[in-house]
Amino acid sequence: MTDLNRRKFLSGSAAAVASSQSLGQAFAQDAGASSDLSARLTYPFSVPVLPYSYEANEPSIDAQTMRVHHDKHHLAYVSNLNAALKDHSELQSAPLQDLLAKIQTVPENIRMVVRNNAGGHANHTMFWQVMGGKGGEPGGALAAAIQRDFGSFEKVKEDLTRVAASVFGSGWALVQTDRAGKLSLVAKANQDSPLTEGLYTVFGNDVWEHAYYLKYQNRRADYLAAWWKVLDWQRIGERYAAAKAGTLSV
Repeated sequence: MTDLNRRKFLSGSAAAVASSQSLGQAFAQDAGASSDLSARLTYPFSVPVLPYSYEANEPSIDAQTMRVHHDKHHLAYVSNLNAALKDHSELQSAPLQDLLAKIQTVPENIRMVVRNNAGGHANHTMFWQVMGGKGGEPGGALAAAIQRDFGSFEKVKEDLTRVAASVFGSGWALVQTDRAGKLSLVAKANQDSPLTEGLYTVFGNDVWEHAYYLKYQNRRADYLAAWWKVLDWQRIGERYAAAKAGTLSV
């Protein structure tokens, strides 16, 4: 990243912070969305509180990044989504996953805004849920599924890291599942979500620069390696079970 582009990035981040502060004052944080995997997320949407402290992922992910990412960037997606739906009462009772699963039925004049911001809300809600742990390896049904569909945990770790490193620009690297429990690996651009294809994210990593730039600058590979050290495999296993049961909200 050139000095000019870096200044633009930091300036844009500051603008996003200011914008989200003004847009988001009316929207309370939702504790239920961080603790209940089946919580029905509906309009007016709100940012879930973190299920752990801002410092919980240190030193892999610094507290300042967590604060800006969670309190400002995620809030901007929620605020923009609420604004897009404000005059569309026919969409306001739809849970978040249905907005994404049925995105082609959303009026064309707000479809892209809803896709981007509903996807951002879903992706980030997942992201907070899967972290706050001590890393290690999964167990139980998830470990068995990883062995079956990827060959080994080390293989999926290697593949997900490679996919995340190769995302051009902004996006996500995700392990997704269908209702039968079959796992697959996918890269998503921007804030696209597997929910638009009837699939669920089990876990995945955010490779937008705002997820790591304050600490790692252009060293995305260092961030990707550190991220594995803060995953909560019990929680991720619960997400996998909920996805197979059809009760996972996002």
